[in-house]
Amino acid sequence: MLLHIFCNVSPVIFEFGSFAIRYYSVLFAMGFVISYFIVKRIYRFEKLDISELDRLLIYVIVGGLLGARVAHCVFYDGAYYLSGILPFIEIFLPVSFSPEFKFIGYQGLASHGGAAGIIIALFLFKNKSQKKSFFWLIDRVVVPTGFAGACIRIGNLMNSEIYGHYTDKPWGFIFAHNGETIPSHPTQIYEALLYICTSVVLLILYKQPRFRNAKGFLLGVFLILVFAGRFLMEFLKNNQVAFENNMILNMGQWLSLPFVLAGAALIAFALKNSQNTASI
Repeated sequence: MLLHIFCNVSPVIFEFGSFAIRYYSVLFAMGFVISYFIVKRIYRFEKLDISELDRLLIYVIVGGLLGARVAHCVFYDGAYYLSGILPFIEIFLPVSFSPEFKFIGYQGLASHGGAAGIIIALFLFKNKSQKKSFFWLIDRVVVPTGFAGACIRIGNLMNSEIYGHYTDKPWGFIFAHNGETIPSHPTQIYEALLYICTSVVLLILYKQPRFRNAKGFLLGVFLILVFAGRFLMEFLKNNQVAFENNMILNMGQWLSLPFVLAGAALIAFALKNSQNTASI
C-alpha cells in the first residue's frame, strides 16, 4: 500500500474574535520582503542609490495585490462581485458583508492579474526611478518575483486550496481539512518549485551583462517560464469555478496564453535590439 501525506492544517495561525492571522497572509508578506532584499542587493551591485526602494515596494505591493484581487473577482466570480454595491466593495476590502460583517482577508487572488498589476505599477513608477526606464526597472524586479510566488503557493497549500486531481503517487496529499479522503496532486508545491527555478534562472541570466542589459529580456524569460509552466500545470489542477468544466481550456490557461506570447515577443525584441546596439 502506498503511503500518502495527510494534511489537516488549519489555515489560521491565531485569531482574536473576527480578526485572524493566516499562514497565507504571513507567507504573502514574506514573499515581498524576500524580493525587497534581493532587489536591494541588485541596486548595490549596480552602485545605485537604494533610497527609492521603499517607494518602489509600495507600488509593487499595491499594484500586485490590487491586480490579483480584481482579476480573480472579475474573471472567476464576476456574477457575485458585480451584483451590487456591497459585493463590489468586497473586491477592495478584506471583509465580507454576507451573511454578516466579518474580516476574512483577501480570499481570492489571481496570479495573472497580479502580474498585470505589477507591470502597470512599475510603468507608473518609472519616472520616479533613477534610471527613468520601464524595462530597466521591471527586468530587475522580476528576478526575485518567483521566490514571492513560491511563498504564495505555499500559502495556498496551508489553505488546502488550488490543488490537483486524484493521484496514486506516494507524494499525493490528502487534504483532510476539506473533507478529502483520497490523495491529490499537491500542485501548490509543483508551482512553488517552478517559481523558485524561474528566479534561479533569472539570477543566473542577470549576472551575464549581455542579458542584463538587453531591455525586456529578463521580463520575457520570466513571462514564458512562469505562464507556460502555469498553462501545463492547469492540466493537473481542479477547476476553481464550475463554469470552467465546460471549457476546452480553463480560465487560468486562457489567461496564461497572452503572457507567453508577450514573453516571446519581448525576448525577440530584446535580442534584436541588443545586437543592433552592439553593431553601431
